[in-house]
Amino acid sequence: LETVASGAMAAAAGGFTAVCAMPNTDPVTDNQAAVGFIVSQAQRAGKARVYPIGAVTLGQRGEQMAEFGELVGAGAVAVSDDGKPVASSHMMRTALEYARTFGIPVANHCEEMSLAEGGAMHEGLVSTRLGLKGIPAAAEEIMVARDIILAELTGGHVHLCHMSTRGSVELIRRGKEKGIRVTAEATPHHFSLTHERCAGYDTNAKMNPPLREAEDVEAIRQGLKDGTIDVIASDHAPHHYDAKEREFDHAPNGIIGLETALGVAVRDLVESGVLTLPELINRMSTQAARIFGLPGGTLAVGAPADVVVFDPTERWIVRPEKFCSKSRNTPYAGTELVGRAHQTVVRGRVVHDLRTA
Repeated sequence: LETVASGAMAAAAGGFTAVCAMPNTDPVTDNQAAVGFIVSQAQRAGKARVYPIGAVTLGQRGEQMAEFGELVGAGAVAVSDDGKPVASSHMMRTALEYARTFGIPVANHCEEMSLAEGGAMHEGLVSTRLGLKGIPAAAEEIMVARDIILAELTGGHVHLCHMSTRGSVELIRRGKEKGIRVTAEATPHHFSLTHERCAGYDTNAKMNPPLREAEDVEAIRQGLKDGTIDVIASDHAPHHYDAKEREFDHAPNGIIGLETALGVAVRDLVESGVLTLPELINRMSTQAARIFGLPGGTLAVGAPADVVVFDPTERWIVRPEKFCSKSRNTPYAGTELVGRAHQTVVRGRVVHDLRTA
Protein backbone atom coordinates (compact mmCIF):
# COMPACT_ATOMS: atom_id res chain seq x y z
CA LEU A 1 0.00 0.00 0.00
CA GLU A 2 1.09 3.57 -0.69
CA THR A 3 2.61 5.40 2.27
CA VAL A 4 3.19 9.10 2.85
CA ALA A 5 6.87 8.50 2.04
CA SER A 6 6.31 6.56 -1.20
CA GLY A 7 3.66 9.04 -2.31
CA ALA A 8 6.01 11.96 -1.67
CA MET A 9 8.73 10.13 -3.61
CA ALA A 10 6.37 9.53 -6.54
CA ALA A 11 5.39 13.21 -6.47
CA ALA A 12 9.03 14.30 -6.64
CA ALA A 13 9.66 11.88 -9.52
CA GLY A 14 6.72 13.40 -11.38
CA GLY A 15 8.07 16.93 -10.92
CA PHE A 16 5.86 18.02 -8.03
CA THR A 17 7.59 19.87 -5.20
CA ALA A 18 4.42 19.90 -3.11
CA VAL A 19 1.14 17.99 -3.08
CA CYS A 20 -2.10 18.11 -1.12
CA ALA A 21 -3.05 14.77 0.45
CA MET A 22 -6.73 13.93 0.60
CA PRO A 23 -8.17 12.58 3.88
CA ASN A 24 -9.36 9.18 2.60
CA THR A 25 -6.48 7.56 4.45
CA ASP A 26 -6.39 4.82 7.05
CA PRO A 27 -7.20 6.20 9.57
CA VAL A 28 -9.20 9.11 8.12
CA THR A 29 -7.54 12.52 8.49
CA ASP A 30 -10.31 13.89 10.69
CA ASN A 31 -8.39 14.98 13.78
CA GLN A 32 -5.34 16.93 14.90
CA ALA A 33 -3.20 13.83 15.48
CA ALA A 34 -3.84 12.40 12.01
CA VAL A 35 -2.93 15.70 10.34
CA GLY A 36 0.21 15.98 12.46
CA PHE A 37 1.21 12.42 11.57
CA ILE A 38 1.07 13.17 7.83
CA VAL A 39 3.09 16.36 8.29
CA SER A 40 5.77 14.57 10.32
CA GLN A 41 5.95 11.57 7.97
CA ALA A 42 6.37 13.86 4.96
CA GLN A 43 9.13 15.81 6.69
CA ARG A 44 10.87 12.56 7.61
CA ALA A 45 10.66 11.32 4.00
CA GLY A 46 12.41 14.49 2.81
CA LYS A 47 10.93 14.40 -0.70
CA ALA A 48 8.00 16.52 -1.94
CA ARG A 49 6.19 18.65 0.63
CA VAL A 50 2.85 17.15 1.67
CA TYR A 51 0.02 19.43 2.79
CA PRO A 52 -2.85 17.51 4.44
CA ILE A 53 -6.48 18.15 3.61
CA GLY A 54 -8.71 17.35 6.58
CA ALA A 55 -12.07 15.59 6.48
CA VAL A 56 -15.31 17.58 6.49
CA THR A 57 -17.02 14.98 8.67
CA LEU A 58 -15.76 12.47 11.24
CA GLY A 59 -14.80 9.23 9.51
CA GLN A 60 -16.09 10.77 6.27
CA ARG A 61 -19.47 9.40 7.30
CA GLY A 62 -21.38 12.61 6.59
CA GLU A 63 -22.92 12.69 10.07
CA GLN A 64 -20.86 14.90 12.40
CA MET A 65 -18.64 17.79 11.39
CA ALA A 66 -14.93 17.54 12.14
CA GLU A 67 -13.24 20.28 14.19
CA PHE A 68 -11.94 22.52 11.39
CA GLY A 69 -10.05 24.75 13.82
CA GLU A 70 -8.01 21.84 15.15
CA LEU A 71 -7.34 20.54 11.63
CA VAL A 72 -6.12 23.94 10.40
CA GLY A 73 -4.07 24.44 13.55
CA ALA A 74 -2.27 21.15 12.87
CA GLY A 75 -1.52 22.07 9.25
CA ALA A 76 -4.56 21.25 7.10
CA VAL A 77 -4.97 23.59 4.10
CA ALA A 78 -8.56 22.64 3.17
CA VAL A 79 -11.32 20.19 4.08
CA SER A 80 -12.92 17.48 1.96
CA ASP A 81 -14.70 14.14 2.27
CA ASP A 82 -12.84 13.10 -0.89
CA GLY A 83 -14.30 10.13 -2.72
CA LYS A 84 -17.57 10.65 -0.89
CA PRO A 85 -19.78 13.66 -1.57
CA VAL A 86 -21.08 15.77 1.28
CA ALA A 87 -24.59 14.49 0.62
CA SER A 88 -26.47 16.72 3.07
CA SER A 89 -27.01 20.23 1.73
CA HIS A 90 -27.35 21.49 5.29
CA MET A 91 -23.99 19.93 6.19
CA MET A 92 -22.37 21.44 3.09
CA ARG A 93 -23.81 24.87 3.89
CA THR A 94 -22.50 24.66 7.46
CA ALA A 95 -19.09 23.45 6.24
CA LEU A 96 -18.77 26.38 3.83
CA GLU A 97 -19.69 28.86 6.58
CA TYR A 98 -17.33 27.24 9.08
CA ALA A 99 -14.44 26.95 6.60
CA ARG A 100 -14.83 30.60 5.61
CA THR A 101 -13.95 31.69 9.15
CA PHE A 102 -10.62 29.84 8.79
CA GLY A 103 -9.94 31.08 5.26
CA ILE A 104 -9.88 27.62 3.69
CA PRO A 105 -11.86 26.05 0.82
CA VAL A 106 -14.22 23.10 1.04
CA ALA A 107 -13.21 20.67 -1.72
CA ASN A 108 -16.10 18.46 -2.77
CA HIS A 109 -16.41 15.27 -4.79
CA CYS A 110 -19.56 16.05 -6.78
CA GLU A 111 -21.82 13.04 -7.10
CA GLU A 112 -25.56 12.67 -6.53
CA MET A 113 -25.48 9.17 -5.09
CA SER A 114 -29.07 8.13 -5.80
CA LEU A 115 -28.29 8.57 -9.51
CA ALA A 116 -24.76 7.17 -9.41
CA GLU A 117 -25.15 4.23 -7.02
CA GLY A 118 -24.09 0.92 -8.54
CA GLY A 119 -22.60 2.57 -11.61
CA ALA A 120 -19.27 1.30 -12.91
CA MET A 121 -18.58 3.72 -15.79
CA HIS A 122 -20.10 6.59 -17.77
CA GLU A 123 -23.70 6.07 -18.84
CA GLY A 124 -23.69 5.93 -22.62
CA LEU A 125 -23.40 3.69 -25.66
CA VAL A 126 -20.26 1.96 -24.37
CA SER A 127 -21.81 1.04 -21.00
CA THR A 128 -24.87 -0.31 -22.83
CA ARG A 129 -22.66 -2.35 -25.16
CA LEU A 130 -20.66 -3.76 -22.24
CA GLY A 131 -23.73 -4.46 -20.13
CA LEU A 132 -22.48 -2.27 -17.28
CA LYS A 133 -24.59 0.11 -15.20
CA GLY A 134 -23.64 3.66 -16.04
CA ILE A 135 -23.22 6.88 -14.08
CA PRO A 136 -24.99 9.74 -15.88
CA ALA A 137 -23.34 13.12 -16.33
CA ALA A 138 -26.28 14.58 -14.40
CA ALA A 139 -25.07 12.86 -11.21
CA GLU A 140 -22.08 15.20 -11.21
CA GLU A 141 -23.82 18.27 -12.56
CA ILE A 142 -26.63 18.28 -9.98
CA MET A 143 -24.08 18.41 -7.16
CA VAL A 144 -21.97 21.04 -8.96
CA ALA A 145 -25.05 23.26 -9.26
CA ARG A 146 -25.93 22.73 -5.59
CA ASP A 147 -22.43 23.56 -4.37
CA ILE A 148 -22.21 26.72 -6.46
CA ILE A 149 -25.59 27.87 -5.10
CA LEU A 150 -24.46 27.17 -1.52
CA ALA A 151 -21.17 29.01 -2.10
CA GLU A 152 -23.19 32.03 -3.24
CA LEU A 153 -25.47 31.74 -0.20
CA THR A 154 -22.64 31.49 2.34
CA GLY A 155 -19.86 33.51 0.71
CA GLY A 156 -17.67 30.45 1.28
CA HIS A 157 -15.07 29.08 -1.12
CA VAL A 158 -16.00 25.80 -2.79
CA HIS A 159 -13.37 23.89 -4.76
CA LEU A 160 -14.86 21.32 -7.12
CA CYS A 161 -12.71 18.22 -7.51
CA HIS A 162 -12.01 16.32 -10.73
CA MET A 163 -14.62 17.81 -13.06
CA SER A 164 -15.54 15.53 -15.95
CA THR A 165 -18.55 16.80 -17.89
CA ARG A 166 -19.40 19.53 -20.36
CA GLY A 167 -22.37 20.56 -18.22
CA SER A 168 -20.19 20.98 -15.13
CA VAL A 169 -17.81 23.27 -17.01
CA GLU A 170 -20.71 25.44 -18.15
CA LEU A 171 -22.15 25.67 -14.62
CA ILE A 172 -18.77 26.72 -13.21
CA ARG A 173 -18.35 29.29 -15.98
CA ARG A 174 -21.70 30.86 -15.09
CA GLY A 175 -20.88 30.80 -11.38
CA LYS A 176 -17.60 32.62 -11.94
CA GLU A 177 -19.34 35.20 -14.12
CA LYS A 178 -21.61 35.95 -11.14
CA GLY A 179 -18.59 36.42 -8.87
CA ILE A 180 -19.24 33.32 -6.76
CA ARG A 181 -16.19 31.90 -4.96
CA VAL A 182 -15.88 28.69 -6.94
CA THR A 183 -12.66 27.08 -8.18
CA ALA A 184 -12.32 23.78 -10.00
CA GLU A 185 -9.85 21.17 -11.12
CA ALA A 186 -9.54 18.56 -13.85
CA THR A 187 -7.36 15.48 -14.11
CA PRO A 188 -5.09 14.39 -16.97
CA HIS A 189 -7.23 11.30 -17.60
CA HIS A 190 -10.37 13.39 -18.02
CA PHE A 191 -8.78 15.55 -20.72
CA SER A 192 -6.99 12.71 -22.49
CA LEU A 193 -9.18 9.57 -22.39
CA THR A 194 -12.82 8.75 -23.17
CA HIS A 195 -15.18 6.00 -22.02
CA GLU A 196 -14.13 4.00 -25.11
CA ARG A 197 -11.03 3.11 -23.05
CA CYS A 198 -13.27 0.86 -20.93
CA ALA A 199 -14.26 -1.26 -23.95
CA GLY A 200 -11.90 -4.11 -23.01
CA TYR A 201 -13.10 -4.16 -19.37
CA ASP A 202 -9.70 -2.77 -18.34
CA THR A 203 -10.05 -1.89 -14.66
CA ASN A 204 -7.18 0.59 -14.99
CA ALA A 205 -9.68 2.71 -16.91
CA LYS A 206 -12.15 2.61 -14.01
CA MET A 207 -12.28 5.71 -11.86
CA ASN A 208 -14.79 8.05 -10.27
CA PRO A 209 -15.87 10.29 -11.85
CA PRO A 210 -15.71 7.96 -14.84
CA LEU A 211 -14.13 8.65 -18.21
CA ARG A 212 -16.73 10.48 -20.27
CA GLU A 213 -17.40 11.20 -23.96
CA ALA A 214 -15.26 13.05 -26.52
CA GLU A 215 -17.37 16.21 -26.21
CA ASP A 216 -16.76 16.23 -22.45
CA VAL A 217 -13.00 15.85 -22.98
CA GLU A 218 -13.08 18.83 -25.35
CA ALA A 219 -15.11 20.90 -22.85
CA ILE A 220 -12.57 20.16 -20.09
CA ARG A 221 -9.75 21.28 -22.40
CA GLN A 222 -11.55 24.50 -23.28
CA GLY A 223 -12.33 25.08 -19.60
CA LEU A 224 -8.62 24.84 -18.82
CA LYS A 225 -7.85 27.16 -21.71
CA ASP A 226 -10.24 29.96 -20.71
CA GLY A 227 -9.62 29.64 -16.96
CA THR A 228 -13.02 28.21 -16.03
CA ILE A 229 -11.10 25.24 -14.64
CA ASP A 230 -8.29 26.61 -12.50
CA VAL A 231 -6.04 23.64 -11.82
CA ILE A 232 -4.81 20.30 -13.10
CA ALA A 233 -4.79 17.70 -10.31
CA SER A 234 -3.41 14.16 -10.49
CA ASP A 235 -6.19 12.55 -8.42
CA HIS A 236 -3.53 9.96 -7.52
CA ALA A 237 -5.42 6.88 -6.28
CA PRO A 238 -3.13 3.89 -5.71
CA HIS A 239 -4.52 0.37 -5.47
CA HIS A 240 -2.89 -3.02 -5.04
CA TYR A 241 -2.63 -5.19 -8.17
CA ASP A 242 -4.93 -7.83 -6.67
CA ALA A 243 -7.65 -5.27 -5.96
CA LYS A 244 -7.73 -4.16 -9.60
CA GLU A 245 -7.58 -7.74 -10.95
CA ARG A 246 -11.30 -8.28 -10.46
CA GLU A 247 -14.44 -8.08 -12.54
CA PHE A 248 -14.96 -4.51 -13.74
CA ASP A 249 -18.09 -4.12 -11.60
CA HIS A 250 -16.24 -5.03 -8.40
CA ALA A 251 -12.82 -3.43 -8.93
CA PRO A 252 -12.11 -0.25 -6.93
CA ASN A 253 -12.14 3.15 -8.62
CA GLY A 254 -8.99 5.13 -9.26
CA ILE A 255 -5.62 5.26 -10.97
CA ILE A 256 -2.21 6.60 -10.02
CA GLY A 257 -1.22 9.87 -11.66
CA LEU A 258 1.69 11.65 -9.99
CA GLU A 259 4.37 10.28 -12.31
CA THR A 260 2.40 10.66 -15.56
CA ALA A 261 0.51 13.95 -15.04
CA LEU A 262 3.18 16.22 -16.54
CA GLY A 263 3.76 13.99 -19.58
CA VAL A 264 0.05 13.64 -20.35
CA ALA A 265 -0.55 17.37 -19.90
CA VAL A 266 2.31 18.43 -22.19
CA ARG A 267 1.30 15.89 -24.84
CA ASP A 268 -2.44 16.55 -24.80
CA LEU A 269 -2.58 20.26 -23.96
CA VAL A 270 0.66 21.94 -25.04
CA GLU A 271 1.53 19.91 -28.14
CA SER A 272 -2.08 20.14 -29.33
CA GLY A 273 -2.11 23.93 -28.88
CA VAL A 274 -4.73 24.12 -26.11
CA LEU A 275 -2.32 25.76 -23.64
CA THR A 276 1.08 27.39 -23.90
CA LEU A 277 3.80 25.99 -21.66
CA PRO A 278 3.59 28.99 -19.26
CA GLU A 279 -0.19 28.50 -19.06
CA LEU A 280 0.31 24.82 -18.23
CA ILE A 281 2.77 25.70 -15.46
CA ASN A 282 0.18 28.14 -14.14
CA ARG A 283 -2.51 25.43 -14.01
CA MET A 284 -0.19 22.84 -12.44
CA SER A 285 1.61 25.06 -9.94
CA THR A 286 0.84 28.75 -9.45
CA GLN A 287 -2.94 28.44 -9.35
CA ALA A 288 -2.91 25.49 -6.96
CA ALA A 289 -0.65 27.39 -4.56
CA ARG A 290 -3.02 30.38 -4.71
CA ILE A 291 -6.20 28.36 -4.12
CA PHE A 292 -4.82 26.46 -1.12
CA GLY A 293 -2.77 29.33 0.31
CA LEU A 294 0.57 27.57 -0.11
CA PRO A 295 3.92 29.40 -0.05
CA GLY A 296 5.27 27.93 -3.33
CA GLY A 297 4.36 28.35 -6.97
CA THR A 298 6.66 31.33 -7.55
CA LEU A 299 10.32 32.10 -8.15
CA ALA A 300 10.15 35.42 -6.30
CA VAL A 301 13.06 36.45 -4.09
CA GLY A 302 12.61 34.90 -0.66
CA ALA A 303 10.16 32.24 -1.86
CA PRO A 304 10.88 28.59 -0.98
CA ALA A 305 13.60 27.07 -3.20
CA ASP A 306 11.20 24.54 -4.70
CA VAL A 307 12.01 24.06 -8.38
CA VAL A 308 11.63 21.38 -11.03
CA VAL A 309 13.93 21.06 -14.04
CA PHE A 310 12.10 19.30 -16.86
CA ASP A 311 12.45 18.74 -20.60
CA PRO A 312 9.14 19.69 -22.26
CA THR A 313 10.11 17.95 -25.51
CA GLU A 314 11.37 14.60 -24.23
CA ARG A 315 9.35 11.62 -25.43
CA TRP A 316 9.27 8.60 -23.16
CA ILE A 317 7.38 5.36 -22.73
CA VAL A 318 5.46 4.72 -19.50
CA ARG A 319 6.85 1.68 -17.70
CA PRO A 320 4.91 1.24 -14.44
CA GLU A 321 7.45 -1.22 -13.02
CA LYS A 322 9.87 1.71 -12.77
CA PHE A 323 7.49 3.97 -10.84
CA CYS A 324 8.43 5.25 -7.40
CA SER A 325 4.81 4.75 -6.35
CA LYS A 326 4.08 1.41 -4.70
CA SER A 327 1.15 0.95 -7.08
CA ARG A 328 1.04 0.26 -10.83
CA ASN A 329 -2.60 0.97 -11.69
CA THR A 330 -2.27 3.27 -14.71
CA PRO A 331 -4.08 3.29 -18.07
CA TYR A 332 -0.99 4.82 -19.70
CA ALA A 333 1.28 1.75 -19.46
CA GLY A 334 3.24 1.36 -22.69
CA THR A 335 2.09 4.69 -24.14
CA GLU A 336 4.32 7.56 -25.21
CA LEU A 337 4.17 10.79 -23.22
CA VAL A 338 5.91 14.11 -23.80
CA GLY A 339 7.70 16.11 -21.10
CA ARG A 340 9.64 14.63 -18.22
CA ALA A 341 11.01 15.86 -14.91
CA HIS A 342 14.79 15.50 -14.66
CA GLN A 343 15.49 17.15 -11.31
CA THR A 344 13.19 18.12 -8.49
CA VAL A 345 14.49 20.53 -5.85
CA VAL A 346 12.70 21.01 -2.52
CA ARG A 347 13.97 23.41 0.16
CA GLY A 348 17.07 23.96 -1.98
CA ARG A 349 17.94 20.25 -1.99
CA VAL A 350 17.74 17.84 -4.94
CA VAL A 351 15.16 15.20 -3.95
CA HIS A 352 14.85 13.51 -7.35
CA ASP A 353 17.40 13.12 -10.13
CA LEU A 354 16.41 11.11 -13.19
CA ARG A 355 20.04 10.19 -13.87
CA THR A 356 20.27 8.26 -10.61
CA ALA A 357 16.63 7.17 -10.24
